[in-house]
Order: sequence, then structure tokens, then C-alpha cells
Amino acid sequence: MPITLPTHFPGRLFLTCAALLAGQFPSVHAQTPVQSLDPFVFTATRTPLAPGAVGSAVDVITAQDLARRQVRSLSGALGLVPGALQFTSGAPGGITSIFLRGANSNQTLFLVDGIRLNDPNTDYQLFLGGSCVSFCDSLEVSHGPQSTLYGGEAVGGVIALRAERGAGASSGAAALEAGSFGTVQGALSAQGERAGWGYVASLQGGRTENERANNAFDSGNLTVRVDRTVREGLAVGATVRGFRGVYGSPGSRFTNDPDNEERESNWLATAFVEFAPASGWDAKLTLGGQARRFVAESPRAGRATATTVVTNRRGVLDGQASFTGPARHRVTGGFTAEANHTRNTGFGRINRKQGLLALFVQDEFNPVEQVFLTAGLRSDDHDTFGRATTGRVTAAWLPVPDRLKFRASYGTAFRAPSFLDLYGESAFYRGNPDLAPEKAQGWDAGFDLYAANRRGSLAVTWFDTRFRGLIASSPDFTSVVNIQRARTRGVEVAFQGTLPGAVAARLAYTYLEADNLSTGTRLLRRPRHSAGADVWRDFGRGLSLGLGISWVADRRDVHAATFAQIAGEDYTVARIYGAYGVNDRLTVKARVENLFDEAYEPVHGYPQPGPGVFAGLEWVF
Repeated sequence: MPITLPTHFPGRLFLTCAALLAGQFPSVHAQTPVQSLDPFVFTATRTPLAPGAVGSAVDVITAQDLARRQVRSLSGALGLVPGALQFTSGAPGGITSIFLRGANSNQTLFLVDGIRLNDPNTDYQLFLGGSCVSFCDSLEVSHGPQSTLYGGEAVGGVIALRAERGAGASSGAAALEAGSFGTVQGALSAQGERAGWGYVASLQGGRTENERANNAFDSGNLTVRVDRTVREGLAVGATVRGFRGVYGSPGSRFTNDPDNEERESNWLATAFVEFAPASGWDAKLTLGGQARRFVAESPRAGRATATTVVTNRRGVLDGQASFTGPARHRVTGGFTAEANHTRNTGFGRINRKQGLLALFVQDEFNPVEQVFLTAGLRSDDHDTFGRATTGRVTAAWLPVPDRLKFRASYGTAFRAPSFLDLYGESAFYRGNPDLAPEKAQGWDAGFDLYAANRRGSLAVTWFDTRFRGLIASSPDFTSVVNIQRARTRGVEVAFQGTLPGAVAARLAYTYLEADNLSTGTRLLRRPRHSAGADVWRDFGRGLSLGLGISWVADRRDVHAATFAQIAGEDYTVARIYGAYGVNDRLTVKARVENLFDEAYEPVHGYPQPGPGVFAGLEWVF
């Protein structure tokens, strides 16, 4: 099917900007400093790599960029990543799904401080809907199949949230914000480095009533990282991250339940050691754990309250070692050992354990100047359904060093069946212990243009992913089987840098075709067109202003009352934000969300809040 872009706003705007930037990009010079590109990315190869050497499509979002845009939520942080389509079944704090490159919401892997947050039995949807990103966090999104490095669920790609090491003199900040919908939230943070020790700590929390009845959301977030440089070539550290949320869940607007409530606590901790055992060698060993508890309560008149409790426990030991040899090779090998236990008192009555041992190897090869190749292979052995083997290759070529890069990648991936798929039981359903994992293979190709002095970039990527053995209901609807096939393909465009007038900008556009090949229908909630933009300018004397906009068009959805498939509505949502620095320590901030009072529902039946005005203070010490 030929790819055609819309001729109306804002599709034409993105096409025009892309053409303009492609033609003029090498001569772009900022008049005021903007956030530079990250000097290294990690997720694409599990090793530090310069952006020019990466053969995958990777997006980096820094804490500084999020602070400037006044974005604190994890879901908001991903809003300008091309292909990262998000849909919320509720207001802030509600269940939020992400379809990276059109892959299903359970086919995107979240890494948090080096260990996985989700698996087929441990979802991320409330964490994504309510968790905050702290001042010390960075985000990397690696697009396309990534199971060769990270195992199951990395079909659409990997989203990595990482607390950065403390550096420099000790410093801290305190912030307080209040506004519409009874919103009050605050944050306290500190970081520094001294005598070989580095530390960062952030505490955030607050409350909003949202707009509907029984829709309040209370949350708290904690992030801590401590590092110690023992000697040259040896460092140790630890991280702790916690999220707690309580969400009044009224259901769809056709339900308006007055007293349903969802509560979640999610804690992750790691301890790691990084060392260089010999010349040319680098190694890292990480021990991690996760404890999650989710409770959903639904009081019913005249009957006992319906309560579902889900607990997830995970232990992880992950190790890798890299050898950089004289023949332009860097070879990395490692393992992941994992044990998890899930209990679910709801549908299926699950109480199961699973063990996993995975081995992987990867070669990064630089055969000639400005050509970078990678190839990898991985085997995941689960004690429930068996083994899955995946592979990945990438290539990057810089014909004009530091200005132009061509890249391509091909990889395979899988998603493991859940305990409910394998073992669930009820009066009308029985799991299928003979299920195989869902499998996918995908390729992409594209180019990156870089501005001088690393002040910006334009990336264009074509992608195609094919899925087979997707798990779906059996013909008699009493179990599940591997019967469906699907395909997603399209184009991602991303720009970050400086426009004329010293305006810092970040833009993203995705064209997506997503089809269920077994039924001949379009996959639900995957818009054909999605776009986002954020522009910001520092006017001097402490004053800065920014504007953000997001647009979604041409998608299928399910009617929340009749369950019939419908055409999902198009919508455009805007926000404006500003800051004024009273002095070097005190800043006044304000923002307006849903600026033009767009009435929209990313998921049919779940309306989003109207305009909201928020203001606050930030004090640096």
C-alpha cells in the first residue's frame, strides 16, 4: 500500500518542516544554547555507544528537557517519541497502554534501572499512568525488535528509565505546584559527588481530584541512587525506586461507578558492580528485585465487595562482559537469570512460579572508518513453555561524518505466554499449557541528519514488523491458541534542535499501517497519523515560554457500551507553559493543559479532563 500523508493541518506542517530542515539543516546555528544530544546511548547494544555508531532508531529524553517542558509524568515524557502511541482508560493515574510501532501494549518492554519492570504477568499500565520521572532520570527508547539483548516482550522495542549518577557539588531543589481539579503536588531532590561517592535522591507526590466523580488520584514516587568509586576500574552502586498510587476508578462514562478503587505499590531495587578485570575488558554484574501489589475493589449493593489482588515478586541476576580487541571488534556476552512468582485472585485464579535462564552474545564491528556493524544471538530458556531463540543485526554508515548517517536493522523477537494463557481456570475457561510464544520479525531503514556542534538532529525511519502465532481465543472461546498473524509498517520522523528565532523545538510524526492479517481488519487503537510538537524560547531576563501540541487521526476503536467496532475520533490537544526566574534560586512556573478545551477520548468512553491551569514555585539550593 502506498504511503500518503494528509494534506490538512498538522500533517502538512510536519511534512513542510521536514523538507525545510532537510534542505537547510547543515547550516542551522543556534543563537542561544539548547540541550545537546546525549554523548552516549546504552540500550541499543547494552554498551556505551556514540549516537553516530548506532544502527537502531533510538530516542533520548533528558531530565533537563523534561524540566524545561514542565513534564513530570512518565506518560507525558513519552509524548514526543515517534511511534510511542499512548492511550489512557481514565484520567491521570488511570490505566495507560503504549503501542510502540503498533505492537500490542504487552509487547513493549520497560527497563527500570537495568531490570525489567514488566513481563506477561506483571503489567506496567498503572505505573505508566501515574508514575513520575525525577530530576535525575533519563529515558531511552530503542525501536524495533530487541529480544536479542533483553528477552521477551521487547517486540515493539524497549523503553529504559535510568537514574543517573550524582556529579559535581552538592545541590538540591524543592518545588510546589497547585491548580485545577484540586491538584496539589510537590517534589524534593538532591544530588552531588564527594570523595568518590555519588548520590541522587528524589521524592515526589501529590493529589488531584480529576474531573469526574470518584476519580481522585493520590501518588508518591521515590528515586535513590548511590555510587562509590572504589578505585580505578572498580565501582559499586545501588538504586531504589518506589511508586504508590491510589486511583478512584469510575469506569467508562456509561458506567460512572461511584466507589471503585485501584491501589498499586511497585518497588524495584538493584545493587551493581562495574569492573575492568584486565586490559580491554569491561564487566558489570547486577542483582535486582521487584515487589508489586495491585488491589482492585468494587463494592456492590447487597453483596460482598469484589476484590482482586495481584502480587508479583521477581529476583534477577544479570551479568555481562565486553572485550575490545585489536581487530576493530567489541564482543559482549552475558546472562540473565530470573525467578518470578505471581498470585492473582481474580479471573483464572493464578498462583504460579517461573524460572528463566538466558545467554546472549553480540559483536560490534567497525570494519572501516565510519561503518559500524552489530550482530547478536540470544537463547531464553523458561521452565514453563520452553526455549525461544532470537537474533539481530544492524548497520550504520556515515558518508559525511557528524552530518549524515544511514542505518538499518533486522531482528526477531518474542512474547512469552502468560500464566493465565497457560494455566488459568474458571467455569468457562481453561488455559492451554501447549502454547508457544508469540513471535515477530522486523526491519527498519532510515537516515539521520546532524547539525553542527551536536545542536540538533532530524531522523527518518521506515519500518515493517510481522507477527505470527499471536495468542487469541480458540474457536469455541473456552481457551486460547496461537492462531493469528499481524503486520505493522510505516514511517517515523523526529526532529530536535533550533528553529529560526532561537526557538528550541522537538517534533515527531508517525504514519502507521497496522493490520490483523488473520481477520483482514485494522488493529484497534493504532492511529494512521499521530504527531506531536513542542517549541520553547528563552526571552532573557529570566522569562521563557513554550507551547506543546499533539494530534491523532484515523483509527478504529471499540464502543464502551455496545462493544461494536467504531471509527475513533480525531483530536488535537494543546498546552502552554512558562517560567520566570526571580533570581538564581527562585523560579515561578505556570502551565495550561488542554488549552483549547478539546473534548476527547483516547479510549472510547473514557473522557479526558478539560482545561487545567497550574502554577508553582521552584527553589534551588
